[in-house]
Amino acid sequence: MLWIPLTIAAAFLQNLRSLLQRRLTGALSVNGAAYVRFCFALPFAWLYLWALTGGAAPSAPGAGFWGYVIAGSLGQMFASACLMAAFTLRSFAVGTALSKTEAVQTALLGLLVLGDRLAPLAWVGVGVSFVGVLLLMTGVSVRDALRHPRGLALGLLAGAGLAVAAVGFRGAALALPEGSAALRAAVTLAVALALQTLVMGLYLRLREPGELSRIAGAWRAGLAVGACGAAASVAWFTAMTLEASALVRALGQVELLFALLASGWVFRERVRPRELVGVVTLVAGILLLL
Repeated sequence: MLWIPLTIAAAFLQNLRSLLQRRLTGALSVNGAAYVRFCFALPFAWLYLWALTGGAAPSAPGAGFWGYVIAGSLGQMFASACLMAAFTLRSFAVGTALSKTEAVQTALLGLLVLGDRLAPLAWVGVGVSFVGVLLLMTGVSVRDALRHPRGLALGLLAGAGLAVAAVGFRGAALALPEGSAALRAAVTLAVALALQTLVMGLYLRLREPGELSRIAGAWRAGLAVGACGAAASVAWFTAMTLEASALVRALGQVELLFALLASGWVFRERVRPRELVGVVTLVAGILLLL
């Protein structure tokens, strides 16, 4: 059951990384701020891999690993692009809410691709936790979603991209020829971040000239984001190596609870009755999962 504390730690660290990353949005473009999570996390991920192996090279991965890790890396970047597109359409709230179908889509994709079967009660838990997530997404209703069909579509596509990422990264870790769960996760994370840093770096170089220089100038804040993001990713990847991606991502929705606590304690924002119902529903869904 090690995957449970790992997932909770990953959700907490991801929320912390998002808070740190938010400080960069004024100095960098939306794409630039998103890129920070990849490029500054990369050295920490490789240092972690080096620490696990003692400097020795792990066994060479096969073709199956590369197929899964490339799909997962591209799926994660595709999801980010969909959410950024929703932001430009002023339907970011709708897109974000629908992207939370990730857990349901991950369960279906994991079953089809990896054969990850969930118990009937776990399926109920995934559904109940999703309802709780929607309730926590204040300001978003069914009417809002129908009023913004492009935001709805982008949100569902983002959820699909995140599902591909979760299943792809788990598949890549399991496809490695040998190693503990920690080592398999570390190899997968190091390779995925290298691919994402390269691909998104080329995109910024071609489409947003000068942005890479601005990112380099924000290295102090970037290192904090990278260290926190790398730690979160280590926990996510290790948990998904140990357990089905759908259960990990569904439990990982406790991130919203951490975000709600942060908004109340740090930003002194008032918690609405709908959010309280959402908390109870989300916790009920998580209990069903476990």
